[in-house]
Amino acid sequence: QLAIKQKEQEIKEAREMALAGYPIEQIASQMHRAHKTIQNYLNPDFSVTNGHYNVRIPGKLAPYENEVIKLRSQGLTYPQIHDIICKKGYTGSVASLRMFMQKERTRMHEQNETEKPHSEYVQRKSLCQLVYKKLEDIGTITVKQYQEVLKKYPLLSELYTLTKDFCNVIFSKKPTKLDEWINAAQKYDIPELQTFINGIKKDITAVKNGIIYSYNNGLAEGSVNKIKVIKRVMYGRNSFELLKAKVLFGELFHVKFN
Repeated sequence: QLAIKQKEQEIKEAREMALAGYPIEQIASQMHRAHKTIQNYLNPDFSVTNGHYNVRIPGKLAPYENEVIKLRSQGLTYPQIHDIICKKGYTGSVASLRMFMQKERTRMHEQNETEKPHSEYVQRKSLCQLVYKKLEDIGTITVKQYQEVLKKYPLLSELYTLTKDFCNVIFSKKPTKLDEWINAAQKYDIPELQTFINGIKKDITAVKNGIIYSYNNGLAEGSVNKIKVIKRVMYGRNSFELLKAKVLFGELFHVKFN
């Protein structure tokens, strides 16, 4: 197929040059082909496919090929098969049997691959992104692919619904909805989901307060993170007194210029 495609391109190029007025000698020189080859390319009746393509020349093994395949499938070794078919008139070598079976396995594999139904590959990363992104915001999966995935794996649809419901609960200002969500989520025998639910139950009051109130500890967490960054920058070189001075100086700098 590659040879045919390459030859088609050469023929097209040669005919375009001929239409542009180039003589055959110049076309042959530029394309590094013989004069006779270019003449053939310019002939409207020239066939791209060579008569020898995909044509097998029958050899000594040809009358015994089906028998070799059958005996090999029964577990017989190549020397044993060779002895059997030699008694029936085969005059070739054992190596020819091995070569034939190797090509036969390759041919069968290619045939099986061709007969397989076409399937599309959807990245696992794309399915994970659907947990926190909208479908239209993900460029690696189409609506049709998403629908096909949900048909094949119905559990994913239920998990996506659970995720969206949990998001709605967090911003609903109604802590009672959290209990309803936990009861619905506990029906699924998914270890990761059950671990998440157990973590919520251990600190259920704090989670409900997070639903009720708009307050959060972002300011404190930000300050702690900033101190840790300063500490790591000066790790192994300075004392606590200098760390304190750098933190206070940073706050002074922030207030003065902001």
